[in-house]
This record gives sequence, structure tokens and C-alpha cells, in this order.
Amino acid sequence: MSSYHTPVLLYESVSALAVKAGGVYIDATLGGGGHTREILSRMDSKGRLMVFDQDESALKNAPEDKRLILVHNNFRFIKNYMRFHGFKQADGILADLGVSSHQFDTSQRGFSFRFDSALDMRMNRNSSFDAACVINEYPQQKLEWLLINWGEVENGKRVASLICSAREKGRINTTGELNAAISSVIPRQGEHKYLARIYQALRIEVNSEMKALEEFLCSSLDVLGSGGRFVVITYHSIEDRLVKNFFRSGNIYGKIEKDFYGVEKVPFKLINRKPLTPEENEISGNTRARSAKLRVAEKI
Repeated sequence: MSSYHTPVLLYESVSALAVKAGGVYIDATLGGGGHTREILSRMDSKGRLMVFDQDESALKNAPEDKRLILVHNNFRFIKNYMRFHGFKQADGILADLGVSSHQFDTSQRGFSFRFDSALDMRMNRNSSFDAACVINEYPQQKLEWLLINWGEVENGKRVASLICSAREKGRINTTGELNAAISSVIPRQGEHKYLARIYQALRIEVNSEMKALEEFLCSSLDVLGSGGRFVVITYHSIEDRLVKNFFRSGNIYGKIEKDFYGVEKVPFKLINRKPLTPEENEISGNTRARSAKLRVAEKI
């Protein structure tokens, strides 16, 4: 496996994709290239695989393969790139929504509270908007909102207040300075889990992750052909809820619409009603897999 990132639920997810040898597929997140290589191994010379990643460091992991179409952009634009490359529909889409191990383990990227580094968290390094902008420029009420909604931080109001008080004395530029600013509310037990929620909220905001996911899911309805499989691996309850709602109803709200005769209009058939989770042996070898959930749907 790549040292950049160990793919989660690799064989389960690609098997769920039910790859047709000569089909057209989309891997929405290249990452370390594990899922990409496994999909390619199940295709013949006529198959085509379009792969997305907005992080330029991940692009180096793409295998050299004539069947591969590499896109340096966010997966929210799948519809545009499918049209640009002359594809009408895809036979399957796979999306692993997790942050790569490389991003967490590279201190200067600022994704982890384990290192004292610049508050960055940008997936797209060409963007000028980073976590420092959020921490230092957002009004207190907006900080509170994203902590509660994107991080599910119960005392988000108190955390936002502490951040605003600290930045009055000077700009908060590093993860260490942020951790120090909120140290009085960090619990002694469960410190890592608590900080993870705060950093998750910042990362989601910096990268517009939920908006991008919404656009990606909605675009999939036009991109995915009849009988095509949609496989998504989620890592926290916010994105998992969104995917669950979408697979159930075809919209992000989970509201099933009915036609004139009262018949429910649903675009997908659920392949697994309960999400698949990693086995203990996978979690023991890759602890970042412990929160993963695999959902699979087939377009009707």
C-alpha cells in the first residue's frame, strides 16, 4: 500500500462498484491511488477511469495508464468534466471522503493538532483562504455556528468566545496558539476526540466540504447511468447523514417525493440498508479506518 495513504475498505468498495471491464467509471478522490489501481485491475483496454483530486500532492500517486483521465479539481465538477471529455454517463462512481494520511501527517499542512504548525488545512494549495482566516476573521457568532454544526462541539459558544478573546491580544497563526487559546475548555479525558471535532469544523469550512459534497451528489444523478453503482465511504456523522438522505430520496433532505398518483419517486435502489464498516483486523492495521462507513446504491 502507498505510504501516502492506506485505502479504507478497498476490496469491499471496489467489489460493490461491480466493475464492467469496458465501462466508464469515476474515482472521485485519488488520494494514495489505492482504489484507482484496484478499479483499473478489473477493467480491460476499452475501460475508462476518470479520477479527481484537488490536492496537487496527490496527483503524483496516479498510475501511468492510458485508460486513466486525471482531473486536478474538486469532485463537485464531475458533470462538467464528463461532458468535456465526451462521456454521456458513467457506469459507476466511487468516493472515499476521508482526509489522506499524508495530509494529516504532514505537519506544515496544519490538518492535525498533533503538530505546532501554521493554521492551513487547505486541500487546494492554490486557494488563499485557510484556517487562519477563519479563526482570525470570522465574527464570533459565525465561529460558534460552524463549531456546533460542522464539528458538533457542544460548548461551541464558549470555544468561539475564547478564540475571539485571544485574538484581541494578537493574531492566532498556529495550531499551538489555537490550542492554547481554548485550553481551559479542553477536557482532560477525551482531549484528542474533542480537538478532532474542532479541527474537523475548521477543515470543513476552509474547503467548503459540505457544499462540495452536496453539489457532487446532485450532479451524480445526471452523470450515473441506469444500473450504475454509487459507492461512498464516509467518516463522520454529518457527511454520512447527507449521503444516507441522498441515497434514500435523491435529495440531501431525505424527503421522498411522490408523483401525481402518489407513487414514490426514488432514483436509487439501496444495495446495503445498513452501512458496511471495517473489520477489526483492518482497524488494527489502520486506526483511521475505525469511523468509516460504506454505503452503496444503484441508480434505477
